[in-house]
Amino acid sequence: MTELPAPPPEATAALVLADGSVFWGRGVGAAGEAVGEVCFNTAMTGYQEVVSDPSYAGQIITFTFPHIGNVGTNRDDVETVTPAARGVVLKAPVTDPANWRAAEHLDAWLRKHGIPGITGVDTRRLTRRIRDGGAPHGVVVHAPEGGFDADAMRRRAAEWPGLEGMDLAAGVSCRQAHDWSQTLWRPDRGYGTLETPRRHVVAIDYGCKHNILRALAEVGCRVTVVPADTDAESILARDPDGVFLSNGPGDPAATGEYAVPVLEALLRHDVPIFGICLGHQMLTRALGAGTYKMPNGHRGANHPVRDGFTGKVEITSQNHGFGVDRASLPETVVETHTSLFDGTVEGIRVLDRPVFSVQYHPEASPGPRDSHYLFERFAALMDGETPDR
Repeated sequence: MTELPAPPPEATAALVLADGSVFWGRGVGAAGEAVGEVCFNTAMTGYQEVVSDPSYAGQIITFTFPHIGNVGTNRDDVETVTPAARGVVLKAPVTDPANWRAAEHLDAWLRKHGIPGITGVDTRRLTRRIRDGGAPHGVVVHAPEGGFDADAMRRRAAEWPGLEGMDLAAGVSCRQAHDWSQTLWRPDRGYGTLETPRRHVVAIDYGCKHNILRALAEVGCRVTVVPADTDAESILARDPDGVFLSNGPGDPAATGEYAVPVLEALLRHDVPIFGICLGHQMLTRALGAGTYKMPNGHRGANHPVRDGFTGKVEITSQNHGFGVDRASLPETVVETHTSLFDGTVEGIRVLDRPVFSVQYHPEASPGPRDSHYLFERFAALMDGETPDR
């Protein structure tokens, strides 16, 4: 094995990949070390929502946009109470925030949540490496006093088992059921509160983003959030008008060991079901399809998705590393949406039940709002309306 290079004297952080690639830089966020899958996100805005998305559990996020942190952080733009991302990789140093909503420097926010990071990295080079070779395992270290053992970091990255086969949803799901009534943010008043709910949704929390729950409340749904391992009998006992399957991290096959039997039981009842991301993947598994690990996944806020029925193209926000095997979809399931980047499955509908799901994130946060109509479609299904397609 080739001996790894010594760090430059000014280095206070390093990223080492399992293949021995080394990136030196300056540390940001918490001092310490983290191992995970190194991925990239192409969004130009919304870095706080990205880092706090529970779907990034087990991952080190490389931002392709160079200026991360320049608008600071605030109390509103978070998607979970405790972020689960392992680390961040940035091109430019984090500057002092310049935004009227800023309440805290990104560096301080990362330190508060125990997330180490590195700046000064050639993120174009790293992104090409991920694009061409798949998402590698890596270790990021922030050591303010210097002192790096790059060979030990490489060994740790190489020995890390990876996301395939990992059930990470259990670690980011809520611990007990709770109600949600907060609605979407508006510039004139911030977040609102649902006063007169018209429907009741039980949301299974596999790592749910807060803005998904807000979007459900926005269309008049009182939401009861339940842990990922809640059984079907307990869900149905709450007499829901619909069941929502949330996003989340990890391998759907692993989480499906306990989640799929629950979904199979729910599918035997005439209850409307809507799934997003990991929820979409596990719903398709419950319907008899398979899933697979993608080489580098989809992560960003600029992904074009075509509606196969209308021909309309939506620009979507995405964050997933697993996909649905099109060839394994049963005859009772139709593909509704398709990625225009790589042709992968982005949405399905069940022909004989009020059930549908999408791979992308219609709640955005960050990202465009082209797909908010899907929450209205779910509400219409719960009201007994027949979808037009």
